[in-house]
Amino acid sequence: MVKRLFLVALALVLSTAPINATDTVTTTNTTNTVSSSSNTVSSSSNTVSNTTASNTVSSNTTGSTVIDKAPSTASAPSVVVNNSDVCVSGVSGALQTSVFGAAVGSTVRDKNCERLKLARSLYGMGLKVAGVSLLCQDKRVFDAMMSAGTPCPFEGKIGTQAKKAWLADPTQAPEGTKIRADALAKAAKEEAARQEAEERAEEKRRLEEEGD
Repeated sequence: MVKRLFLVALALVLSTAPINATDTVTTTNTTNTVSSSSNTVSSSSNTVSNTTASNTVSSNTTGSTVIDKAPSTASAPSVVVNNSDVCVSGVSGALQTSVFGAAVGSTVRDKNCERLKLARSLYGMGLKVAGVSLLCQDKRVFDAMMSAGTPCPFEGKIGTQAKKAWLADPTQAPEGTKIRADALAKAAKEEAARQEAEERAEEKRRLEEEGD
């Protein structure tokens, strides 16, 4: 009888025990856990069993913000030449990368334009020979004048006298002209013939020394 009363009292104590609950919240993860307990008392076998069940719910929340800001575009500057009597042209350019950008602008000198303006000015002042001489600094004008039978002036000489002077000293002609190219080719050929003659003479002299 006493043992039965002891078991009943023990069952009452276990049945009144509180149920534990855990609720954990973090900034990124939230976990809620609910636990339940059941107690069973058997009088015939004097056995006490406890059963615990738990349910866990977890949630993860992740947020991200992407800021896409493209760099400014480098623009080529506008180079304007207001004076029409100046033989320059404006050029500009720009380069843009993901790290840096650059833009530049400058002017380019046109020498052919300067030559035409200067020759026109000399011709307008009555200095026709000087104007033609200035144009003859261009190899195209020089070759055209020689082909037409009206060679460019040579140190004050014109016509036939100028042609003879040019042929006598073709190195004075502008770079790239036909008369200068022919003279250089002729000089190179003569130099090669001279070197060949010297080699032959040296070989002949060596053979004579070996014969003696």
